[in-house]
Amino acid sequence: MPDLSQIVKAYDVRGVVPDQWDERLARLFGAAFAEVTRAKAVVIGHDMRPSSPGLARAFGEGAAARGADVTEIGLCSTDQLYYASGALGLPGAMFTASHNPAQYNGIKMCQAGAAPIGQDSGLADIRALVEEWADAGEGAPPATAAEPGTLTRRDVLADYAGHLRSLVDLTAIRPLKAVVDAGNGMGGHTVPTVLAGLPVELEAMYFELDGTFPNHEANPLDPANIVDLQARVRATGADIGLAFDGDADRCFVVDERGEPVPPSAITALVAARELAKAPGSTVIHNLITSWSVPEVVRENGGTPVRTRVGHSFIKAEMARTGAIFGGEHSAHYYFRDFWNADTGMLAALHVLAALGGQDGPLSALVAAYDRYAASGEVNSRVADQAGRAAAVRGAFADRPGVTLDELDGLTVSTDDWWFNLRPSNTEPLLRLNVEARDAATVAKVRDEVLAIVRA
Repeated sequence: MPDLSQIVKAYDVRGVVPDQWDERLARLFGAAFAEVTRAKAVVIGHDMRPSSPGLARAFGEGAAARGADVTEIGLCSTDQLYYASGALGLPGAMFTASHNPAQYNGIKMCQAGAAPIGQDSGLADIRALVEEWADAGEGAPPATAAEPGTLTRRDVLADYAGHLRSLVDLTAIRPLKAVVDAGNGMGGHTVPTVLAGLPVELEAMYFELDGTFPNHEANPLDPANIVDLQARVRATGADIGLAFDGDADRCFVVDERGEPVPPSAITALVAARELAKAPGSTVIHNLITSWSVPEVVRENGGTPVRTRVGHSFIKAEMARTGAIFGGEHSAHYYFRDFWNADTGMLAALHVLAALGGQDGPLSALVAAYDRYAASGEVNSRVADQAGRAAAVRGAFADRPGVTLDELDGLTVSTDDWWFNLRPSNTEPLLRLNVEARDAATVAKVRDEVLAIVRA
Protein backbone atom coordinates (compact mmCIF):
# COMPACT_ATOMS: atom_id res chain seq x y z
CA MET A 1 0.00 0.00 0.00
CA PRO A 2 1.35 3.51 -0.74
CA ASP A 3 2.46 5.56 2.25
CA LEU A 4 -0.13 8.32 2.27
CA SER A 5 1.50 9.95 5.31
CA GLN A 6 4.13 11.21 2.89
CA ILE A 7 1.67 12.99 0.59
CA VAL A 8 -1.40 13.92 2.65
CA LYS A 9 -0.41 17.20 4.31
CA ALA A 10 -2.25 19.48 6.72
CA TYR A 11 -4.19 21.30 4.00
CA ASP A 12 -3.74 19.33 0.79
CA VAL A 13 -2.27 16.36 -1.04
CA ARG A 14 1.22 16.87 -2.45
CA GLY A 15 4.02 14.60 -3.64
CA VAL A 16 6.27 13.45 -6.45
CA VAL A 17 4.60 11.88 -9.52
CA PRO A 18 4.72 8.96 -10.20
CA ASP A 19 7.02 7.93 -7.33
CA GLN A 20 4.67 8.85 -4.47
CA TRP A 21 1.31 8.95 -6.24
CA ASP A 22 -0.19 8.44 -9.69
CA GLU A 23 -3.45 8.33 -11.64
CA ARG A 24 -4.65 5.20 -9.86
CA LEU A 25 -4.37 6.96 -6.53
CA ALA A 26 -5.95 10.10 -8.03
CA ARG A 27 -8.94 7.97 -9.03
CA LEU A 28 -9.26 6.73 -5.44
CA PHE A 29 -8.99 10.28 -4.12
CA GLY A 30 -11.79 11.34 -6.48
CA ALA A 31 -14.03 8.54 -5.30
CA ALA A 32 -13.27 9.30 -1.65
CA PHE A 33 -13.84 13.02 -2.23
CA ALA A 34 -17.30 12.33 -3.65
CA GLU A 35 -18.05 9.94 -0.78
CA VAL A 36 -16.93 12.28 2.04
CA THR A 37 -18.54 15.43 0.61
CA ARG A 38 -21.66 13.42 -0.38
CA ALA A 39 -21.79 15.68 -3.40
CA LYS A 40 -24.12 15.07 -6.31
CA ALA A 41 -21.81 17.24 -8.43
CA VAL A 42 -18.22 18.52 -8.20
CA VAL A 43 -15.94 20.87 -10.15
CA ILE A 44 -12.32 20.09 -11.06
CA GLY A 45 -9.50 22.22 -12.48
CA HIS A 46 -5.78 21.83 -13.07
CA ASP A 47 -2.58 23.76 -13.70
CA MET A 48 -0.04 23.45 -16.53
CA ARG A 49 2.15 20.68 -15.08
CA PRO A 50 2.64 17.75 -17.49
CA SER A 51 1.00 15.32 -15.04
CA SER A 52 -1.98 17.56 -14.20
CA PRO A 53 -4.48 16.72 -16.98
CA GLY A 54 -4.19 12.96 -16.42
CA LEU A 55 -4.44 13.21 -12.66
CA ALA A 56 -7.43 15.55 -12.87
CA ARG A 57 -9.24 13.29 -15.35
CA ALA A 58 -8.60 10.21 -13.16
CA PHE A 59 -9.93 12.06 -10.10
CA GLY A 60 -13.04 13.00 -12.07
CA GLU A 61 -13.57 9.40 -13.15
CA GLY A 62 -13.34 8.28 -9.53
CA ALA A 63 -15.89 10.88 -8.44
CA ALA A 64 -18.20 9.96 -11.32
CA ALA A 65 -17.99 6.28 -10.38
CA ARG A 66 -19.52 7.23 -7.02
CA GLY A 67 -22.39 9.02 -8.77
CA ALA A 68 -21.16 12.62 -8.84
CA ASP A 69 -21.61 14.72 -11.98
CA VAL A 70 -18.23 16.29 -12.76
CA THR A 71 -17.68 19.74 -14.27
CA GLU A 72 -14.15 19.96 -15.69
CA ILE A 73 -12.97 23.56 -16.10
CA GLY A 74 -9.56 22.49 -17.43
CA LEU A 75 -6.59 24.83 -17.21
CA CYS A 76 -7.11 27.36 -14.45
CA SER A 77 -5.50 29.19 -11.56
CA THR A 78 -6.32 28.01 -8.05
CA ASP A 79 -8.41 31.10 -7.39
CA GLN A 80 -10.28 30.44 -10.65
CA LEU A 81 -11.19 27.01 -9.22
CA TYR A 82 -12.35 28.73 -6.02
CA TYR A 83 -14.45 31.06 -8.15
CA ALA A 84 -16.08 28.06 -9.85
CA SER A 85 -16.72 26.37 -6.50
CA GLY A 86 -18.31 29.54 -5.16
CA ALA A 87 -20.28 30.59 -8.23
CA LEU A 88 -21.54 27.09 -9.04
CA GLY A 89 -22.05 26.07 -5.42
CA LEU A 90 -20.01 22.86 -5.83
CA PRO A 91 -17.22 21.12 -3.94
CA GLY A 92 -14.00 21.56 -5.90
CA ALA A 93 -10.59 20.03 -6.49
CA MET A 94 -7.58 21.83 -7.95
CA PHE A 95 -4.62 19.86 -9.30
CA THR A 96 -1.46 21.83 -8.64
CA ALA A 97 1.73 21.76 -6.60
CA SER A 98 1.80 25.56 -6.61
CA HIS A 99 5.44 26.70 -6.45
CA ASN A 100 7.00 23.24 -5.97
CA PRO A 101 9.38 21.82 -8.62
CA ALA A 102 8.06 20.22 -11.80
CA GLN A 103 8.08 16.60 -10.59
CA TYR A 104 5.56 17.42 -7.85
CA ASN A 105 1.80 17.60 -8.07
CA GLY A 106 -1.03 17.86 -5.60
CA ILE A 107 -4.73 18.40 -4.88
CA LYS A 108 -6.30 21.33 -3.08
CA MET A 109 -9.86 20.40 -2.14
CA CYS A 110 -12.77 22.50 -0.95
CA GLN A 111 -16.42 22.18 -0.05
CA ALA A 112 -19.10 24.09 -1.98
CA GLY A 113 -18.51 27.82 -1.70
CA ALA A 114 -14.72 27.32 -1.61
CA ALA A 115 -14.70 26.32 2.08
CA PRO A 116 -11.36 24.57 2.68
CA ILE A 117 -10.99 20.85 3.30
CA GLY A 118 -8.11 20.16 5.71
CA GLN A 119 -7.19 17.42 8.17
CA ASP A 120 -9.95 18.42 10.59
CA SER A 121 -12.57 19.11 7.94
CA GLY A 122 -12.65 15.97 5.78
CA LEU A 123 -9.11 15.33 4.54
CA ALA A 124 -8.38 12.72 7.21
CA ASP A 125 -11.60 10.89 6.25
CA ILE A 126 -10.67 11.03 2.56
CA ARG A 127 -7.22 9.63 3.34
CA ALA A 128 -8.73 6.78 5.39
CA LEU A 129 -10.99 5.73 2.52
CA VAL A 130 -8.15 5.90 -0.01
CA GLU A 131 -5.99 3.72 2.25
CA GLU A 132 -8.80 1.19 2.64
CA TRP A 133 -9.40 0.98 -1.09
CA ALA A 134 -5.71 0.99 -2.04
CA ASP A 135 -5.22 -1.95 0.33
CA ALA A 136 -7.98 -3.82 -1.49
CA GLY A 137 -5.95 -3.84 -4.70
CA GLU A 138 -7.05 -3.52 -8.32
CA GLY A 139 -10.72 -2.91 -8.96
CA ALA A 140 -11.13 -0.69 -5.93
CA PRO A 141 -13.06 1.34 -5.15
CA PRO A 142 -16.33 -0.44 -5.99
CA ALA A 143 -18.58 1.66 -8.21
CA THR A 144 -21.48 1.68 -5.76
CA ALA A 145 -23.55 4.35 -7.52
CA ALA A 146 -26.66 2.94 -9.21
CA GLU A 147 -25.97 5.40 -11.99
CA PRO A 148 -22.49 6.84 -12.56
CA GLY A 149 -22.08 10.60 -12.89
CA THR A 150 -21.30 12.50 -16.07
CA LEU A 151 -18.13 14.40 -17.04
CA THR A 152 -18.75 17.80 -18.69
CA ARG A 153 -16.32 20.50 -19.86
CA ARG A 154 -16.99 24.16 -19.03
CA ASP A 155 -14.92 27.33 -19.50
CA VAL A 156 -15.27 29.81 -16.63
CA LEU A 157 -12.31 32.12 -17.33
CA ALA A 158 -14.38 35.03 -18.66
CA ASP A 159 -16.87 34.74 -15.79
CA TYR A 160 -14.03 34.66 -13.26
CA ALA A 161 -12.46 37.78 -14.79
CA GLY A 162 -15.81 39.54 -14.86
CA HIS A 163 -16.41 38.81 -11.18
CA LEU A 164 -13.02 40.22 -10.17
CA ARG A 165 -13.54 43.34 -12.27
CA SER A 166 -16.94 43.88 -10.66
CA LEU A 167 -15.21 44.13 -7.27
CA VAL A 168 -12.52 46.70 -8.18
CA ASP A 169 -13.18 49.47 -10.71
CA LEU A 170 -10.09 50.31 -12.75
CA THR A 171 -11.82 51.97 -15.69
CA ALA A 172 -11.08 55.54 -14.52
CA ILE A 173 -7.47 55.14 -13.32
CA ARG A 174 -4.59 56.96 -14.99
CA PRO A 175 -2.73 54.87 -17.57
CA LEU A 176 -0.20 52.53 -15.97
CA LYS A 177 2.58 50.34 -17.31
CA ALA A 178 2.79 46.98 -15.50
CA VAL A 179 5.39 44.25 -15.97
CA VAL A 180 3.94 40.86 -15.04
CA ASP A 181 6.09 37.75 -14.50
CA ALA A 182 3.89 34.66 -14.64
CA GLY A 183 6.82 32.29 -14.12
CA ASN A 184 5.41 30.02 -16.86
CA GLY A 185 2.53 29.37 -14.47
CA MET A 186 -1.20 29.99 -14.55
CA GLY A 187 -0.88 33.78 -14.41
CA GLY A 188 -0.07 33.51 -18.10
CA HIS A 189 -3.57 32.07 -18.55
CA THR A 190 -5.56 34.48 -16.36
CA VAL A 191 -3.80 37.87 -16.49
CA PRO A 192 -4.50 38.70 -20.18
CA THR A 193 -8.23 38.11 -19.74
CA VAL A 194 -8.52 39.94 -16.40
CA LEU A 195 -6.61 43.04 -17.60
CA ALA A 196 -8.03 43.15 -21.14
CA GLY A 197 -9.39 46.57 -22.06
CA LEU A 198 -8.20 48.29 -18.88
CA PRO A 199 -5.86 51.34 -18.93
CA VAL A 200 -2.91 49.09 -18.04
CA GLU A 201 -0.14 48.56 -20.59
CA LEU A 202 0.93 44.96 -20.01
CA GLU A 203 4.56 43.88 -20.41
CA ALA A 204 4.37 40.07 -20.26
CA MET A 205 7.20 37.89 -18.95
CA TYR A 206 7.19 34.08 -19.12
CA PHE A 207 3.48 33.79 -20.00
CA GLU A 208 4.02 30.50 -21.89
CA LEU A 209 2.38 27.73 -19.85
CA ASP A 210 5.20 25.30 -19.06
CA GLY A 211 5.12 23.10 -15.99
CA THR A 212 8.83 22.38 -16.28
CA PHE A 213 9.53 26.04 -15.33
CA PRO A 214 12.34 26.70 -17.84
CA ASN A 215 13.09 30.27 -16.69
CA HIS A 216 12.92 30.13 -12.90
CA GLU A 217 10.91 28.47 -10.14
CA ALA A 218 7.40 29.89 -9.90
CA ASN A 219 7.99 30.90 -6.28
CA PRO A 220 8.32 34.69 -5.99
CA LEU A 221 8.85 34.40 -2.22
CA ASP A 222 12.45 33.46 -3.08
CA PRO A 223 14.26 36.70 -4.03
CA ALA A 224 16.21 34.86 -6.75
CA ASN A 225 12.98 34.34 -8.68
CA ILE A 226 12.07 38.02 -9.03
CA VAL A 227 15.47 39.23 -10.28
CA ASP A 228 14.29 39.19 -13.91
CA LEU A 229 11.13 41.11 -13.01
CA GLN A 230 13.08 43.75 -11.09
CA ALA A 231 15.47 44.25 -14.00
CA ARG A 232 12.62 44.56 -16.52
CA VAL A 233 10.75 47.12 -14.40
CA ARG A 234 13.87 49.26 -14.16
CA ALA A 235 14.73 48.87 -17.85
CA THR A 236 11.26 49.78 -19.12
CA GLY A 237 10.38 52.52 -16.64
CA ALA A 238 7.25 50.62 -15.59
CA ASP A 239 5.02 51.86 -12.78
CA ILE A 240 4.77 48.46 -11.11
CA GLY A 241 5.88 44.85 -11.37
CA LEU A 242 3.72 41.86 -10.44
CA ALA A 243 4.84 38.25 -10.00
CA PHE A 244 2.55 35.25 -9.59
CA ASP A 245 3.39 31.80 -8.27
CA GLY A 246 2.76 28.60 -10.23
CA ASP A 247 -0.98 28.31 -9.57
CA ALA A 248 -1.38 32.13 -9.53
CA ASP A 249 -3.14 32.33 -6.18
CA ARG A 250 -0.34 34.49 -4.74
CA CYS A 251 0.79 37.86 -6.07
CA PHE A 252 4.05 39.67 -5.27
CA VAL A 253 4.65 43.35 -6.02
CA VAL A 254 7.74 45.40 -6.87
CA ASP A 255 7.70 49.17 -7.08
CA GLU A 256 8.87 51.48 -9.89
CA ARG A 257 12.47 51.21 -8.61
CA GLY A 258 12.33 47.42 -8.82
CA GLU A 259 12.24 47.16 -5.02
CA PRO A 260 10.06 44.42 -3.49
CA VAL A 261 6.99 45.65 -1.61
CA PRO A 262 6.50 43.51 1.52
CA PRO A 263 3.27 41.47 1.45
CA SER A 264 2.41 43.01 4.85
CA ALA A 265 2.38 46.47 3.23
CA ILE A 266 0.06 45.15 0.51
CA THR A 267 -2.14 43.60 3.24
CA ALA A 268 -2.34 46.96 5.02
CA LEU A 269 -3.06 48.88 1.78
CA VAL A 270 -5.83 46.50 0.71
CA ALA A 271 -7.25 46.43 4.25
CA ALA A 272 -7.57 50.23 4.20
CA ARG A 273 -9.39 50.07 0.85
CA GLU A 274 -11.76 47.32 1.97
CA LEU A 275 -12.49 49.15 5.25
CA ALA A 276 -13.42 52.24 3.23
CA LYS A 277 -16.13 50.11 1.59
CA ALA A 278 -17.31 48.51 4.85
CA PRO A 279 -16.39 50.72 7.83
CA GLY A 280 -15.96 48.97 11.16
CA SER A 281 -15.31 45.54 9.66
CA THR A 282 -12.91 42.88 10.91
CA VAL A 283 -9.62 42.16 9.13
CA ILE A 284 -7.72 38.91 9.71
CA HIS A 285 -3.93 38.78 9.69
CA ASN A 286 -1.63 35.91 10.55
CA LEU A 287 0.88 36.25 13.36
CA ILE A 288 3.83 36.79 10.98
CA THR A 289 2.46 39.89 9.30
CA SER A 290 4.00 43.22 10.28
CA TRP A 291 2.96 45.32 13.27
CA SER A 292 1.86 47.80 10.60
CA VAL A 293 -1.15 45.66 9.61
CA PRO A 294 -3.14 45.84 12.88
CA GLU A 295 -2.04 49.49 13.25
CA VAL A 296 -3.47 50.44 9.84
CA VAL A 297 -6.64 48.41 10.46
CA ARG A 298 -7.28 50.28 13.73
CA GLU A 299 -6.41 53.65 12.14
CA ASN A 300 -9.09 52.94 9.51
CA GLY A 301 -11.74 52.01 12.05
CA GLY A 302 -11.49 48.24 11.72
CA THR A 303 -10.90 45.41 14.14
CA PRO A 304 -7.73 43.34 13.57
CA VAL A 305 -7.82 39.65 14.49
CA ARG A 306 -4.57 37.66 14.71
CA THR A 307 -4.51 34.02 13.66
CA ARG A 308 -2.25 31.09 12.87
CA VAL A 309 -0.43 30.74 9.55
CA GLY A 310 -2.31 28.78 6.89
CA HIS A 311 -5.30 29.25 4.63
CA SER A 312 -7.59 26.90 6.55
CA PHE A 313 -7.12 28.94 9.75
CA ILE A 314 -7.57 32.28 7.98
CA LYS A 315 -10.67 31.11 6.14
CA ALA A 316 -12.21 29.60 9.30
CA GLU A 317 -11.60 32.82 11.23
CA MET A 318 -13.04 34.90 8.39
CA ALA A 319 -16.18 32.77 8.41
CA ARG A 320 -16.44 32.97 12.21
CA THR A 321 -15.99 36.75 12.40
CA GLY A 322 -17.52 37.84 9.09
CA ALA A 323 -14.23 39.57 8.28
CA ILE A 324 -14.10 41.57 5.06
CA PHE A 325 -10.45 40.73 4.29
CA GLY A 326 -7.47 38.69 5.43
CA GLY A 327 -3.78 38.75 4.57
CA GLU A 328 -0.70 36.60 5.13
CA HIS A 329 3.05 37.30 5.03
CA SER A 330 3.30 34.79 2.16
CA ALA A 331 1.21 37.00 -0.17
CA HIS A 332 -2.04 35.09 0.20
CA TYR A 333 -4.95 37.56 0.28
CA TYR A 334 -8.50 36.54 1.25
CA PHE A 335 -11.73 38.39 0.48
CA ARG A 336 -15.25 38.10 1.86
CA ASP A 337 -16.48 39.05 -1.63
CA PHE A 338 -14.61 36.00 -2.99
CA TRP A 339 -16.13 33.34 -0.70
CA ASN A 340 -13.40 34.03 1.91
CA ALA A 341 -10.94 32.43 -0.51
CA ASP A 342 -7.50 33.69 -1.49
CA THR A 343 -6.94 35.43 -4.78
CA GLY A 344 -3.70 37.15 -5.70
CA MET A 345 -5.35 38.58 -8.79
CA LEU A 346 -7.92 40.55 -6.81
CA ALA A 347 -5.17 41.92 -4.55
CA ALA A 348 -3.25 42.97 -7.68
CA LEU A 349 -6.33 44.83 -8.97
CA HIS A 350 -6.58 46.69 -5.65
CA VAL A 351 -2.94 47.78 -5.88
CA LEU A 352 -3.37 48.89 -9.50
CA ALA A 353 -6.51 50.84 -8.55
CA ALA A 354 -4.78 52.52 -5.60
CA LEU A 355 -1.72 53.39 -7.70
CA GLY A 356 -3.75 54.63 -10.67
CA GLY A 357 -6.09 56.64 -8.45
CA GLN A 358 -3.32 59.07 -7.44
CA ASP A 359 -0.34 60.67 -9.13
CA GLY A 360 2.61 59.53 -7.01
CA PRO A 361 4.86 56.50 -7.56
CA LEU A 362 4.17 53.17 -5.90
CA SER A 363 7.13 53.55 -3.53
CA ALA A 364 5.59 56.71 -2.06
CA LEU A 365 2.12 55.15 -1.89
CA VAL A 366 3.22 52.08 0.08
CA ALA A 367 5.61 53.95 2.40
CA ALA A 368 2.69 54.70 4.72
CA TYR A 369 2.09 50.95 5.09
CA ASP A 370 5.70 49.77 5.36
CA ARG A 371 6.80 51.03 8.77
CA TYR A 372 9.28 48.55 10.22
CA ALA A 373 12.40 46.57 9.34
CA ALA A 374 12.01 42.84 8.79
CA SER A 375 14.17 39.80 8.10
CA GLY A 376 11.90 38.01 5.69
CA GLU A 377 11.50 34.28 6.24
CA VAL A 378 14.78 32.52 7.08
CA ASN A 379 14.68 28.71 6.88
CA SER A 380 16.95 26.32 8.77
CA ARG A 381 17.06 22.58 8.07
CA VAL A 382 17.11 20.77 11.41
CA ALA A 383 16.88 17.15 12.53
CA ASP A 384 14.88 17.97 15.67
CA GLN A 385 12.37 20.77 15.15
CA ALA A 386 10.87 20.54 18.65
CA GLY A 387 14.24 20.33 20.38
CA ARG A 388 15.73 23.35 18.64
CA ALA A 389 12.58 25.40 19.23
CA ALA A 390 12.68 24.46 22.92
CA ALA A 391 16.29 25.63 23.11
CA VAL A 392 15.29 29.02 21.70
CA ARG A 393 12.38 29.25 24.14
CA GLY A 394 14.71 28.53 27.03
CA ALA A 395 17.15 31.23 25.91
CA PHE A 396 14.50 33.99 25.86
CA ALA A 397 11.86 32.93 28.43
CA ASP A 398 13.27 34.67 31.51
CA ARG A 399 14.46 37.93 29.96
CA PRO A 400 12.86 41.12 31.30
CA GLY A 401 10.28 42.78 29.06
CA VAL A 402 9.80 39.63 26.95
CA THR A 403 6.44 37.97 26.31
CA LEU A 404 6.01 34.54 24.76
CA ASP A 405 3.04 32.95 23.04
CA GLU A 406 2.61 29.66 21.22
CA LEU A 407 -0.43 30.28 19.04
CA ASP A 408 1.64 28.98 16.12
CA GLY A 409 5.20 27.94 16.86
CA LEU A 410 6.96 30.29 19.27
CA THR A 411 6.48 34.06 19.17
CA VAL A 412 8.78 36.16 21.36
CA SER A 413 7.93 39.88 21.66
CA THR A 414 9.22 43.08 23.26
CA ASP A 415 8.30 46.72 22.73
CA ASP A 416 11.03 47.07 20.09
CA TRP A 417 11.09 43.72 18.25
CA TRP A 418 9.44 40.35 17.85
CA PHE A 419 10.28 37.05 16.23
CA ASN A 420 8.34 33.92 15.35
CA LEU A 421 9.91 30.49 14.98
CA ARG A 422 7.66 27.78 13.60
CA PRO A 423 8.11 24.32 12.09
CA SER A 424 7.27 23.66 8.46
CA ASN A 425 4.33 21.29 7.98
CA THR A 426 5.92 19.69 4.93
CA GLU A 427 9.72 19.74 5.41
CA PRO A 428 12.27 19.34 8.26
CA LEU A 429 12.62 23.11 8.55
CA LEU A 430 12.27 25.79 11.19
CA ARG A 431 11.07 29.10 9.75
CA LEU A 432 12.19 32.33 11.41
CA ASN A 433 10.65 35.79 10.93
CA VAL A 434 11.96 38.84 12.77
CA GLU A 435 10.65 42.42 12.84
CA ALA A 436 11.99 45.45 14.69
CA ARG A 437 11.99 49.23 14.65
CA ASP A 438 15.34 49.31 12.82
CA ALA A 439 17.44 47.03 10.62
CA ALA A 440 20.33 46.75 13.11
CA THR A 441 18.02 45.26 15.73
CA VAL A 442 16.55 42.85 13.17
CA ALA A 443 20.05 41.59 12.33
CA LYS A 444 21.03 41.24 16.00
CA VAL A 445 17.90 39.25 16.98
CA ARG A 446 17.99 37.15 13.81
CA ASP A 447 21.63 36.17 14.31
CA GLU A 448 21.12 35.27 17.97
CA VAL A 449 18.14 33.02 17.23
CA LEU A 450 19.84 31.36 14.25
CA ALA A 451 22.93 30.63 16.34
CA ILE A 452 20.75 28.59 18.70
CA VAL A 453 18.66 26.93 15.97
CA ARG A 454 21.73 25.89 13.97
CA ALA A 455 23.98 24.99 16.92
